[in-house]
Amino acid sequence: MAVTNTPLWVWGLLVAAVFGVSSAGALFQSVDTVPPLLRASWRLQLTAIVLLPLFLQQIATIEPAIMEQVKTRRTLLLLFASGLALAAHFGAWVASLDQTTLTHSLLFVTAHPLVIVVGMAVLAPLVARVRRPLRTETIGAIICFVGAGVTLLDAGSDQGDQTVSVLGDLLAFGGAVFVVGYIVIGRILRTWMPIFVYAFPVTLIGGLVLLPCSWWFEPNFAEFGAAGWVDPAYFQTFLALALFAGLLGHTGLNTCLRYISPLVVSISVTMEPVLGSIIGWVFFETGVPGFWTQLGGLVLMTGLMTVVVAGERASLNEANNQNSPS
Repeated sequence: MAVTNTPLWVWGLLVAAVFGVSSAGALFQSVDTVPPLLRASWRLQLTAIVLLPLFLQQIATIEPAIMEQVKTRRTLLLLFASGLALAAHFGAWVASLDQTTLTHSLLFVTAHPLVIVVGMAVLAPLVARVRRPLRTETIGAIICFVGAGVTLLDAGSDQGDQTVSVLGDLLAFGGAVFVVGYIVIGRILRTWMPIFVYAFPVTLIGGLVLLPCSWWFEPNFAEFGAAGWVDPAYFQTFLALALFAGLLGHTGLNTCLRYISPLVVSISVTMEPVLGSIIGWVFFETGVPGFWTQLGGLVLMTGLMTVVVAGERASLNEANNQNSPS
């Protein structure tokens, strides 16, 4: 849809959604007394509860043919796989927030476009349906690697109460790797599946999968409990994560895609490290990033935007070619 025809409220929703998504890192870091895997589970549990009424509403009005497709073995396996990917993404990312600074964590966890380009380069010779990266995408990926390397020159420096560490940055990048599975499966299923019919079971699966992982790997699991977010000390923070980062953020972005070019939405989301760092600095005293982080982060984000623009243009050209008469 043309920009001039886009309702004004959609632009307001886009701004609010990007800020909502960007708030998650600082909110997670503000309750770092809770083990990271359990924190991630609580976030997904509460988000699933918020999504449940919307899920039930869509289930009640869904077309019978679509409902039959939802029940197929293939769809159920894809939903479960997406939930596992989402659990791994949040588990790795929230763990990174305990091991490195907020800005570094946000920079590396939002680098999933780089992961997609590398994945295409690896899989294209092996899988016929996977295209090779465009020259511009490759250049963007190289810029990303350079930017990431520059940010690591700040390793050992402090930002607020956190210290930049390679381990934390790797965990955040692991979160970017895992979220690609969630994104890819979402693109497959969302072509026909209503948003909440997809989002609710995937979110619930992610939250439930993280519980035994926390029980196994985190010794103080029993101190907080499987649903410890009901404690007044934590409830407001995790409700904010569910409502602002989850419902407003992710659902808002999906709504915007109905009215705005995916390119505009994707570029807006790449601003998360900047906005998230500002939110952390203003509201949670997370401190100001070091010089090398600021410089490398700028280079890394430039590379990500280059990859995103090239990828969206390639998708648009592919769609136009498919729709053109033979």
